[in-house]
Amino acid sequence: MTLHQIPNTIKTDSFWMPFTANRQFKKAPRLFSSAEGMHYTTVDGRKVIDGSAGLWCVNAGHGRKQIAAAVERQLMTLDFAPAFQMGHPLAFDFAERLAEIAPKGLDRIFFTNSGSESVDTALKIALAYHRATGQSSRTRLIGRERGYHGVGFGGMSVGGMVANRRAFATHLPGVDHIRHTHDLSRNAFAKDQPEHGAELADDLERLVGLHGAETIAAVIVEPVPGSTAVLPPPKGYLQRLRQICDKHGILLIFDEVITGFGRLGTPFAANFFGVTPDLMTTAKGITNGTIPCGAVFASRKVHDGLMVGPENQMELFHGYTYSAHPTACAAGIATLDIYKDEGLLTRGASMAEYWRDALHQLKGLPNVVDIRNCGLMGAVELAPREGAVGARGYDVMVDCFNTGLYLRMSGDSFAMSPPLIVEKSHIDQIVSILGDAIKKVA
Repeated sequence: MTLHQIPNTIKTDSFWMPFTANRQFKKAPRLFSSAEGMHYTTVDGRKVIDGSAGLWCVNAGHGRKQIAAAVERQLMTLDFAPAFQMGHPLAFDFAERLAEIAPKGLDRIFFTNSGSESVDTALKIALAYHRATGQSSRTRLIGRERGYHGVGFGGMSVGGMVANRRAFATHLPGVDHIRHTHDLSRNAFAKDQPEHGAELADDLERLVGLHGAETIAAVIVEPVPGSTAVLPPPKGYLQRLRQICDKHGILLIFDEVITGFGRLGTPFAANFFGVTPDLMTTAKGITNGTIPCGAVFASRKVHDGLMVGPENQMELFHGYTYSAHPTACAAGIATLDIYKDEGLLTRGASMAEYWRDALHQLKGLPNVVDIRNCGLMGAVELAPREGAVGARGYDVMVDCFNTGLYLRMSGDSFAMSPPLIVEKSHIDQIVSILGDAIKKVA
């Protein structure tokens, strides 16, 4: 059993857990029973500070009664409404509210239920757009090494994390990948954006030369990859990628499932970097993690490019039973109200420097080979044990849990991004617990 874990009567056999070593976990479960503000509470009553906003999604902190009340009211008023050739007012209200905070021009909103669905939706929209505008030869999709774009076959195919692809033989045809930007030899311990690597965007030119621009529909990247442990883009990289896409008529998709809704101290990473994509995928923080929901933000160019043909003809043969679910819309509007009233979409900017400096205090601890940060995102990377990649990271993660910190482990790296309500004292606690764990496990 893990330290502090009290015996309980929960039967663990039936639940096949996602992205978890099930046999390992069920020998020593780590169980949360409640949450409020910046903290989880374990089944034995211990407080555990949330260093990763759940799964990057609890941006406004836990236990927001305003969201719960909105969901309860909606369930008692309209529990479900179809979005196929029918509608309900809240869906349109929610879309308008999202359009108000969107990067300029990305004000056409297609609702999904998760980041994975948002990615697959954006890829399909990109393909449909080129076909509708007479460029049906553009069928190739380009992802990036070390990218994570969810677990649908589309997102898995354009994703570049090998463990997420290895067991599944069937990928979308006509997919290729540009190089990742992680370069420890030149950028280790860089603060904020690395100085070196803007030229890596030119790898797209290589694929244009290999496949022909006329075959490429879209390029999808995370502005700051999160699941692969926070890789801030080199200075000028995203701007260069935008220029190359424009040069060759390729749509640029930003996967902002993690970076959206205040993570970098701006509403979206597109605002932070000053680069506007043609399509933008979101989920997670859109409802503060309370009700599954996602959205694809589309440019007028892409949206209007599909609004062709007879008016009685469906423009996009795509959607989900739960697209714009009434309770999700209610949760989303309540979440946007909190973000607005408390200034949370920009609050991270005032905490970013303190967060950066606190994380980089861990430099010099045993086996720490890199520290990275951008906005309120951060990662600490450890050298792996010989022949046991991920083992040191797992031991550090468990020690952190036992001493009061939850964070995301990615191999031997730790990805962190606390709720946007974080205070300096919370940052000090997060860094202190992680530092002590690294020293103990070393």
